[in-house]
Parts: sequence; C-alpha cells; structure tokens
Amino acid sequence: MQRIISYTVIAILASLFFFPFLGHVNLFDWDEINFAECAREMIVSKDYLRMQINFHPFWEKPPLFIWMEVLSMKVFGVNEFAARFPNAFMGVVTLMTLYYTGKKVANEKIARWWVALYAATWLPHFYFKSGIIDPTFNFFIFLSFFQFHLLRFSQRKNIHALLTGLFLGLAVLTKGPAAILIAALSFAVYLVVNKGKTGYAVKHLLIVFLSLIVTVSLWFGVEILNHGFWFVKEFIKYQVRLFSTEDSDHGGPFYYHFIVLLVGCFPASVFLFQYGKKRYSDNTNTRDFTRWMWILFWVVLILFSIVQTKIVHYSSLCYFPLTYLAAIQLYRLSTEQQKLKAVVKFFFIFIGFLLGILILLLPVIGIYKNGLIPYIQDPFAVGCLQANVSWSYSECLWGALYIVGIIIAFVWMNNNFRRGVIFLFALQVLLIQITVLHFTPKVEAYSQRAAIDFFKTFQGKDVNIQVLGYKSYAQLFYAKKMGPTEMPSNYCDTVAHDCEEKYLLLEPLNKPTYFICKIQGAKEYDALPQLMEIGRKNGFVFFKRK
Repeated sequence: MQRIISYTVIAILASLFFFPFLGHVNLFDWDEINFAECAREMIVSKDYLRMQINFHPFWEKPPLFIWMEVLSMKVFGVNEFAARFPNAFMGVVTLMTLYYTGKKVANEKIARWWVALYAATWLPHFYFKSGIIDPTFNFFIFLSFFQFHLLRFSQRKNIHALLTGLFLGLAVLTKGPAAILIAALSFAVYLVVNKGKTGYAVKHLLIVFLSLIVTVSLWFGVEILNHGFWFVKEFIKYQVRLFSTEDSDHGGPFYYHFIVLLVGCFPASVFLFQYGKKRYSDNTNTRDFTRWMWILFWVVLILFSIVQTKIVHYSSLCYFPLTYLAAIQLYRLSTEQQKLKAVVKFFFIFIGFLLGILILLLPVIGIYKNGLIPYIQDPFAVGCLQANVSWSYSECLWGALYIVGIIIAFVWMNNNFRRGVIFLFALQVLLIQITVLHFTPKVEAYSQRAAIDFFKTFQGKDVNIQVLGYKSYAQLFYAKKMGPTEMPSNYCDTVAHDCEEKYLLLEPLNKPTYFICKIQGAKEYDALPQLMEIGRKNGFVFFKRK
C-alpha cells in the first residue's frame, strides 16, 4: 500500500505539471512541427510504415515517436495538444521510473530527491511539455542502461538481457543509431574503468545483441523487405552527415553543451560541484550504478561536443545521470550535516541571479524594443521585434520574485538544508510553469506567429503554399496540406535542386499559389514579374503568383 501511494502521488503531481495547457501556443518550427507533420501525413496518406514530409520520403528519423503522435492525434485531433501529449505522458512515466530506479540502486530517500530534482530542473521539466523526440529517446536509453546494470546483480539475468536489448532497440526506433553508438562507447569506457572485468557472461551479451537486432528489425527489416535498401541507406547517410557537418547552420564551439547543461539544468547542475574524493557508498550495487551514470554523463557530453551540429537538446540524455548524481549530494547534505562548498554557493547565486535577471529583463526589452531596433543589424530580427506584443512593468515581478526566492533558498540551505531545498523546488516548479504559460506565447509571437497565422488562412482551401529562401514545415502542418504538389512526375529528375519551389515559381499552374519569405530576401522575389506582394508582417513578406 505504501508503494501504491508513493507512485500515485508522483503520477498525480507529474500529471499536474505536464498535461495542462499543452496546446496553448503554436508548435515551434522546426522540430515540433516537423514531427507533428510526419504524424499528420501518416494519417492523411494512411501509410504508417514510412515517414513523409510534404508527402515525400523523410529519412531523418525512425517512426516510433511519430507513431505515438499518430495515436495521440487519433484521440485528441490534429493539434498542438496531441503533438505534445506523448512527451507529457513520458514525463509522468519517467518520474515514476526514477523513483523505482532510485530505490532499487540506492535507497528511498535518494529516489525521492531524484524525482523532485528532475521535476524542478529547468530543461528536463520544460522538454516534457514539448513535441520533440528526445525525452522519449532518452527514456528508452536510460532504461537499457538500468536493465544492463541489473543484469549484473539480479538472478533473472536472461530477462534483464532481453530487456536491455529491447529498450536499446526502442531507442533506435525512436531516433536512430546514435543510441547504439552511445551504448557501445559507454560499455568501452566501462571496460577500461574496470580493467577489462565486466561481470557479464558472453551468453548474456549475446542475448542483448539478439534482442536489439530483433527489436530494430520490427521496422527496419519490414522497410527493407517492402522497399529495398534505398530508404535505410539514405537514413544512415543522413546520420553520418549530422555527426560530421554543421546541419542547417546549427554549429557552435566545443564547450557549447557544457554551458547548456550548467545553466539549463539549474539547480541540479550546481550540486555536481559538491562531489569530493570520498565515495558515497560501499554497496557494490550502488557503486556500480553510480559509475554507469558518470560514464553515461561524460560519454554523451563529450560525444555531442565533438559532433559538429550543436542543438540544445542533443545533450539532453545527460539529464538522467546529472540529476541522479546531484540527488546523491542532496541526500548527503541533508543527512550527513555536510556544508555547501564555496564553488557550489558561487554557481548557485551566479546562475540563479542570471536566470532571474533574464526573466526580469524580458518585459523591459518588450517595452523598450523601439530603442533597441537601431542597434540591430539583422532586418528579420528587426521585423520580428515589431510584432504587437503587450508588456507591462508588473511582469518584471516574476524575475524579481525568482531572485528573492533564490536568496531565501540560499540562506535557508545554509541553516536548514532540507527546508531550503524544498523551498527551492517549489520556486523552480512555479517559475517554470509561469515561463511556459506566460512568456513562451509572447516569444512565439515575435518569432513565427505572423507566418503561422498566414498559413492558417489556407486551411481547407485548394491552393499551393511555398516558403522561399528558408526552411520550414509550418506551411504544411498549419495549412493542412492534403497531398503532394501536382507536378509532372519526372520534373525533379531534370531540376535537381529545390525542384518544387522552381516549379511553383516558373511553370504554368492550375490553382492559386502563395509564397512567403523573410524580409531580407524580399527584394530578390519582388523583382520576379510573376509575383505580386500582398502583405508583410513582423519580418515576413507574403506573395501571390499572378
């Protein structure tokens, strides 16, 4: 009964955190709209085995998360809530899993700290309210590591070996072979750390491998049997390109993800600096799992620091080990009468104040945007800032509240650590919800709403819509395109690059056709005699073909 109550409380609180207001703001281009559009086109085409974008093969991602969105859209309709529902559901499951895992590998107090810390940390909480793949992908990889750890210490080794391969295979079906690369690198490091002694029998490693192959073949094998190797080959080529080159200008310095985790995973990240030479536990089970978490953390962080494409959520698998390792320090600080190290105090105040100041300055920037515009050289950014978004000085109080709360939590943690941390968690959850519900829609209004409102006007109309000079999936999802563009089947064979854009710009058409571009490209398209400008708003320019 005690276990049932604990899981029920976690499930209820997590549901209150993640499910409300999922659909209160438009999906963000690219990733959220990309995956939602894949799901929508599956439903429209009734082809549930192959991903499509613009009703053409889309080989960048496997289908598992897209299938989850399809099921959600079948229940809730094709909308923002349905696109984000799978991750909110995974948020509930994740917190319950962390509680179970923490009890299994350490003790119930650490399990509670882990759950609370994960829910109260900025990026881990925020991504459960999004429609991107990574929270689900990370969950399956983490489960595979957990089962692989249990394989060494449990009596039911065959079961854990099967589950290790199953969950790793599900991770591959969610996002791709990066899951296998992360697992293989982590195992190699584990071998080095343990001086070649793994504690795993060869037959169990073979079961893991066979379980992985069978799980992956549930889709890759069927795809090869139905369509040959072309789709899978293009999928693998894309994964290699993603690792070796900057994709779509998403580059950054080597230390990019170090900064992302340090600031974005506040407050969990600062407690990692509490670690010292003294190990937490002499229990072999706990010590081995902690070693796995350190290995996973550094493998993911270094791997995606090397990868040329830098996107915030690429290092999100670090959230699991980071919060676990931080939870151990919270447990020790609350039970062993330890004192916070000076470096922890410094980063706690520095990052807490930094985040509070950013929240406080958002309304100020909105109010005084006209004074900033002359100093901005990017015409698209200037256009975006001209969006009509209402701000007031009273909204600065949220940032001020956060800064005051950080000070209170800091003082209390130095006197009564447990009370201070619980207050900090409550503050974090409150401000995360305020940021998502109040500030995110205003940011979205600046960045993309003018374009999405334009696309929405064409829902249910038999027209062509094309973006010019930039990449987007919003015109597909929000105009609810119902099939491929009507053009000769061999046209793309003769026009290799941007063939659909060129066809809609140059060839005779039998239906109204509309275009949108960013303001910096407007002169180029204004010069085309077949286009007529019909409006411009917030950095976007709209055309109709004559």
